[in-house]
Amino acid sequence: MSSILVTGATGHIGGDVLRQLITSGRHPRAMSRKPGPLRSFEGVEWVYGDLLVPESLDAALEAIDTVFLVWLGPLAAAAPAIARIATHDRHVVLLTSPHQTPHPFFQQPNGLRAVHAGVERLIVDSGLRWTFLRPGPFAVNCVYWWGDQIRAGDVVRWTYAGAETAPIHEHDIASVAVRALTEDGHAGMDYFITGPEALTQRRQVEILGDVIGRSLRFEELPRDAGKKLMTTTMPPAVADMLLDAYAASVGLPALVTPTVEQVSGTPALTFAQWVADHADRFH
Repeated sequence: MSSILVTGATGHIGGDVLRQLITSGRHPRAMSRKPGPLRSFEGVEWVYGDLLVPESLDAALEAIDTVFLVWLGPLAAAAPAIARIATHDRHVVLLTSPHQTPHPFFQQPNGLRAVHAGVERLIVDSGLRWTFLRPGPFAVNCVYWWGDQIRAGDVVRWTYAGAETAPIHEHDIASVAVRALTEDGHAGMDYFITGPEALTQRRQVEILGDVIGRSLRFEELPRDAGKKLMTTTMPPAVADMLLDAYAASVGLPALVTPTVEQVSGTPALTFAQWVADHADRFH
């Protein structure tokens, strides 16, 4: 019988968590509002559940002692869901964000910070055992931000070429999650997770080109033009938050942590490896 429940099971991180749990010999239970796609995962018990409908969680939580929680809803809806999860002495591994990290990139005001902080507070106050995972910028973001431009030509138009981040492979986030879900000693731990190297946005584009065999060029846009372009793929508030984060971090080194290797025992994967793993998304 499954003892691990994975929410957000059809997402980038949740899907990788499932794959790694199966590879390690576990048989997780995967929860989704649309569980049909989960049938393709052998060794997974899939169930319907909606974190915004707390009564739908009871069947999904039956006999579960560890939960991988991805919260994407409004903060107002979190308390009933957390209360349902807390009906037994469970361990919750929460995918959250580094909103507490003292670096300008992570300190720009945005609504998601308040949601993450509120969900964390509810979990701590509930008496649940917890582990918080705080990944930095996802490497996969470049597909959504730059993918169309790369598929159409050899120029990536974006802002703040010199702003550094340490993009992280979703596999590494999942690796830390799986350790926390399956091993003792992670309750009460707060893990800030990054990729292994600080890279400017210009350098990330160069690496993309090197790996996919194309000569890509970064063309830096002024803020207003950049925002106009960015809002074709994201809400204006998110674009403003990113622009503020980039602007505040130009000239500062990105934070790089050894957390992935310390927790999983394996060095974090490079951005070049991430591109190699996803090269088909740029053709």
